[in-house]
Amino acid sequence: MRLRYDDQTEAFRNDLITWLDDNAPTPDEIGSGKRSSADLPAWARAWQRRLFDAGYLVPGWPPELGGRNATPSQQMAYFEELARRDLPRTTNPQALGIVAPSVLDYGTDEQKERFVVPTLRAEIAWCIGMSEPGAGSDLAALSTRGVVDGDTFVVNGQKVWTSGAHHADWCLCYVRTDPAAPKHKGISALIIDMKTPGITCRPLPELTDPHYADFNEVFFTDVVVPRQNLLGDLNGGWPITQGSLAHERSMLWIQNAQTLQVLADALITMARERNVDAHVVDQVAALWIDAQAMMLMGYRGFSKYAAGKSNPEHSILKLFGSETQRRLALTAHEVLGPDGLDMAVLAPSLQLRPGSWAELYLRAFGSTIAGGTSEIQRNIVAERVLGLPRK
Repeated sequence: MRLRYDDQTEAFRNDLITWLDDNAPTPDEIGSGKRSSADLPAWARAWQRRLFDAGYLVPGWPPELGGRNATPSQQMAYFEELARRDLPRTTNPQALGIVAPSVLDYGTDEQKERFVVPTLRAEIAWCIGMSEPGAGSDLAALSTRGVVDGDTFVVNGQKVWTSGAHHADWCLCYVRTDPAAPKHKGISALIIDMKTPGITCRPLPELTDPHYADFNEVFFTDVVVPRQNLLGDLNGGWPITQGSLAHERSMLWIQNAQTLQVLADALITMARERNVDAHVVDQVAALWIDAQAMMLMGYRGFSKYAAGKSNPEHSILKLFGSETQRRLALTAHEVLGPDGLDMAVLAPSLQLRPGSWAELYLRAFGSTIAGGTSEIQRNIVAERVLGLPRK
């Protein structure tokens, strides 16, 4: 699917395409690997700085923040082209997509000066301290404490599934600062230097790649954090957890939608080559239709966003996309049988993302958990989109 925008947006797209042709990292650079989602290899730092200097890192922001005041339609064209080339903007996505917007929205002038541009220019890397052993999907149940002690906070507790913690310079960490308050009201956001004494990171290795570990258990034992590192108001951390992706939420779906279309096309090719039965043909056709539906739903939501209207479609996209990818990968693996374990079968289909269909299927379960489980997403859709009552 290719939509055409106004002439100004298409001119923006053409300029971007020319710039990417001259400046994008090579497949070998991107494929050289990273150690975690907070690892910034030399090529990634250089690429992110090129984007920043050219105004293509966050195009909707002003030039001093790595943008060019792009319109919503121009930003959509930007994400389309990156998705089409399977180009990451950064290898530390939580820094660019969550931390920088949060500091801009809630930080003091000193915090903005200290953290925003260095983050955008890939000079520092970040992790996010949210999930805990007893507070995963229910973030408001977190129990890591931040006790006020004069001009400092003393932090004790544990986080888990903290992506890139062992390679991060800083952590945007959510702690309970008022245990007597209702659970959504007693949370504060602290900016914590990961080199502070008392922090221990324990990486959780992945079965599919012994050289890569992203998730961590992180333990805080009497960690002292300066009061000036409080982001936003004391006990006012909950709104920060809800609004950190507001700048780009209505466009970030395009990468997942593009991936689904690539996978669906690859599945169709395999099904034709293997002369599958009518039942599998029906499954493949249904998955291709679902991939098209996700793309159409995303654009419908974006058109509402660009017109300043409410766009509930984006409450559904994450749920629908992650569940569809899981079903698609399972169908492909069933079509291939033992060949589904062969990396060479999938790698050409995804250009810069080598792996087997079996690995894709196993990883797809994680997509239904990360960023809010499918169960949580269904609750959100039921309450906020359909208006159903809470039990």
